[in-house]
Amino acid sequence: MISIDDLKFDKDGLIPAIISDAASGAVLMLGYMNKESLQISIDEKRTCFWSRSRQELWRKGATSGNVQHIVSIKADCDRDALVISVTKDGPACHTGSESCFFENVYGDEADAFTLDTLYNIISDRKENRKPGSYTTYLFDKGIDKILKKVGEESTEVIIAAKGDDKGETIYEIADLIYHSMVLMTNMGITPEDIRKELASRFVNDSEETE
Repeated sequence: MISIDDLKFDKDGLIPAIISDAASGAVLMLGYMNKESLQISIDEKRTCFWSRSRQELWRKGATSGNVQHIVSIKADCDRDALVISVTKDGPACHTGSESCFFENVYGDEADAFTLDTLYNIISDRKENRKPGSYTTYLFDKGIDKILKKVGEESTEVIIAAKGDDKGETIYEIADLIYHSMVLMTNMGITPEDIRKELASRFVNDSEETE
């Protein structure tokens, strides 16, 4: 265990802090901390940064409510950068995205596609309804249509799996996940809500369950 005094802050007294999701491991954002904000973060068990633009301390979620609760803080081998693992109460990005890192610079975008990406696309479609979009159509039709599709896709998954058709089962599960996320968005349920529920059900492998 090292102390704050063992860390290497830059000439401006700052150290970069990479914030990651404790549940998924996804990188959420990059912020900067000075000794004071890091000590506050440790004492309060929630992220507090130093705003380079405003030249002041800012606690993540102070105005938005999107607080980040600290699980662990680790320094790299040179002790000049931090990785802070958190559980979060809402999106990390001011745009409403779960992560600040969503702009593709290099590589296949399909490889970077996540369920959070899908949820963000669906959420945007709910707020900005594009004519001709199937997602817009579902939101316009309302909860009964959405529930009907979730039921239909569940049945399709069962039929494909019963036929031992792996490719078709993958296809139908993708349909089910998509329609389930439309339902989630319609009800104001986020992927983080689902992650928290799953985490609360964690059972040690050595334990017997019915």
